[in-house]
Amino acid sequence: MSQYDLIVIGSGPGGYETAAEAAGKYGMKTALVENRELGGTCLNRGCIPTKTFLHTTDIFDEAKAHGDIMGLTDHEKIGVNMAVLQQRKNDVVEQLRGGVAALMKKNKVDVYEGTGEIIEAGRVRVKLNAGGTEELEADKVIIATGSVPTIPSNLGGTDCEGVITSDEVLDLDVIPGSMVILGGGVIGYEIASVFNSLGTKITVLKASTQVFNNMDKELGRSLQMILKKRGIETISGVNVTEITGSGGPGTEGLTVHYTEKEEEKEVKCDLVLLAKGRRAYTEGLFADDTADEVKSIETNRGKIVVDEKYETSVPGIFAIGDVIGGEMLAHKATAEGRNCVAMMSGAEPPVDMDAVPACIYTSPEIAVVGVNPDVAKAEGREIMVKKYTMGANGKSLLSNQERGFVKIIADPETRKVIGGEMMCARATDMIPVFSEAIVNGLTIEEMGRAMFPHPTFVEGIGELLREIHL
Repeated sequence: MSQYDLIVIGSGPGGYETAAEAAGKYGMKTALVENRELGGTCLNRGCIPTKTFLHTTDIFDEAKAHGDIMGLTDHEKIGVNMAVLQQRKNDVVEQLRGGVAALMKKNKVDVYEGTGEIIEAGRVRVKLNAGGTEELEADKVIIATGSVPTIPSNLGGTDCEGVITSDEVLDLDVIPGSMVILGGGVIGYEIASVFNSLGTKITVLKASTQVFNNMDKELGRSLQMILKKRGIETISGVNVTEITGSGGPGTEGLTVHYTEKEEEKEVKCDLVLLAKGRRAYTEGLFADDTADEVKSIETNRGKIVVDEKYETSVPGIFAIGDVIGGEMLAHKATAEGRNCVAMMSGAEPPVDMDAVPACIYTSPEIAVVGVNPDVAKAEGREIMVKKYTMGANGKSLLSNQERGFVKIIADPETRKVIGGEMMCARATDMIPVFSEAIVNGLTIEEMGRAMFPHPTFVEGIGELLREIHL
């Protein structure tokens, strides 16, 4: 039986970054267990593949829409070769996966390819992919098994041919003629943006009348207006009742049945994408002979419950990332893992969890951090909100950007920055400017002392700060 200080189950960004930090920074003898590919969903089936596709479609869209005024010739003949795009995605994923493997080797983390079953506190059995088992012991175990797409149990027809999830959609090697997306959250609209650019007719069906339930309403409304102009139809406030038929690219063989304002309706399509959220992934985590104490680990709606140190109801077993719920974000999982191993080592947690940025990689991008002004107003909290329209930003104008804006949210008495919102090109790269201000307790004036280069997108933040002082 192999002995360790720490066993991490799951190798997504939360898992592999945690394992590297535990071994490299704190000197723990660490094992990492993964039953699929290193890098987890984010690297192999989520963040990286999606953004690889979006990078291509952003260039494609710009060339089609503005090629003439940019001086491009024959731009109307441009197309996308799906086979080449798939190969590009696979090459990116493989290169990054190799980087994770190199990181584990550099930090002397032992990687076990198989399913980790927690038998009791401090003991994990690995059912090796290659066959057989390996018994591991450690003082502490971290569960970082992430999440999987939610399959609605009350919806008939989810097993029909052509009904897919985000795990499969970016493996398509043929562009579908039409796609219905069930769920209008981050995943749904990012995939909608990709395939709309490729020429697929997109219909988004969603129960909620708000675009993004946990974000400022203005962000969702503005994005929906832009996407509507591009041909993406969103039908809100509906109840999808059943999917029938058999689909596939070019078939339009699926029918989605739904009710809108008590009226029964239907829409036909090639494919249906289930994008109604994700759930904590705990399948296979416990075996038949797992100790009762471990099997009865406290959960809430399927998510593992942890305390402020990320420890579960079973001493010595910890959990981080999507499996504990909250915002299901790769960078949040990584931060939780870093804080977890720091605290179990007697060190101060290095990351402030009060300012977790959230990003949406549509065009334009959306990024937010800190206080949501809608929530603050609903709670009766006094806040100051100022907005700068990016139409006046030189970089936005010269690069043919559509409507966009930057918002700052501050405490009116102390003038400390408590939130930031961006809807513009490169918003996801720039949101840390607000994160830094929030975690360091900067006032608007202190934040405004920094110099912002010209011409840049980030200059919009500088202009917003300057306008507040005028």
